[in-house]
Amino acid sequence: MPPQSAIDSTVPANGDLNPYGIAFVPAGVPSWSTLKPGDVVVSNFNASSNLQGTGTTIVKLVPGGTPVTFFGGSHLGLTTALAVLRNGSVLVGNVPTTNGKNVIAPGSLLVINPQGGLVKELKDQRLLDGPWDLAVIDAGNFVKVFVSDVLDGRVARIDLAFGPNGVTVLPSSTIIASGYLHRTDPAALVVGPTGLAYDPLHDVLYVASTGDNAIFAIYGAAGSNHDNGMGRMIYQDNTHLHGPLALALAPNGDLVTANGDAVNADPNQPSEIVEFTVYGQFVAQLSVDSVSGSAFGLAFGFDSNQHLQFAAVDDNTNTATVWTLRNNGQ
Repeated sequence: MPPQSAIDSTVPANGDLNPYGIAFVPAGVPSWSTLKPGDVVVSNFNASSNLQGTGTTIVKLVPGGTPVTFFGGSHLGLTTALAVLRNGSVLVGNVPTTNGKNVIAPGSLLVINPQGGLVKELKDQRLLDGPWDLAVIDAGNFVKVFVSDVLDGRVARIDLAFGPNGVTVLPSSTIIASGYLHRTDPAALVVGPTGLAYDPLHDVLYVASTGDNAIFAIYGAAGSNHDNGMGRMIYQDNTHLHGPLALALAPNGDLVTANGDAVNADPNQPSEIVEFTVYGQFVAQLSVDSVSGSAFGLAFGFDSNQHLQFAAVDDNTNTATVWTLRNNGQ
């Protein structure tokens, strides 16, 4: 029996389009949080004008209905970099544009409280020039945030402390990887390192470098205090990789990435989600749309009943699909 799936709109009341990031709300968030365990949230990169880098909302999916706006700001361009922490805080990347073409640098990382209010906008041109995607090590009051920088081809680790007086960036924050291809692009706006997936059992951060059309591994990422360059390439496959974007570690230990088709496009394999092993062996693929360039954010998580789920956006139809997986995670 195939996994059950549900397709829901990502377009909020203000008409924001082009869903990029998607994340599950984890167990353990405070009971007074607006978001509840098992909720799925999405960040929008475009406004209703469909200009890139002008989307201002994070929405909560509503089965069969219009999504609820959890957060809304102004003069933003919310990226794939999206995570909900156990303390209820939400982190989201911001790479805005003036007109859908010209990026306003530096970007920023927004810290949003459990009820959808902006707590802090973290800015640092060296560490957060163009935060495009992220992965977290969530230890409660202390959180390590790995952030890919699409504007300068680097990966930073932002070490955060949450306390009574708000959130603080710790001095241990640093660049841990660099050298990935990055450039502007007439269709995709920018191309650079995107998806990040962290393996806590082996302390490895995996990086999907869109422009290099390859996946890299950074070993010892949690405690690294130096730039490891591009790390070790673990997967390069011109047959199945077509500009990998978002990246996630599957429960079975494999990696899953979304092809954006801005690099090495294949019209016969549009908008593919690809599964492969950390040893570089292709496993399977699934198309989310017959139109190229439709795949972006993806995530694994659990619903409110602790059933394993997988979610992915379709930024052509402005929807997200959530699959409830079988026990083996396939």
